[in-house]
Amino acid sequence: MIHKYYEVVKEGKDLKLKHKRKTCPRCGAGVFLAEHKDRYACGKCGYTEFRRKL
Repeated sequence: MIHKYYEVVKEGKDLKLKHKRKTCPRCGAGVFLAEHKDRYACGKCGYTEFRRKL
């Protein structure tokens, strides 16, 4: 299940992990925001970021 949150990226000769999702600014590293149609939301603390309409 962890493969949903990280991606292995090759940079030159090195392999690095990259986050696929945004992290929660309140909870810190390791807690990711859920992606909804119109917003990002943290299931732990309830933090919400609304997406901008274009």
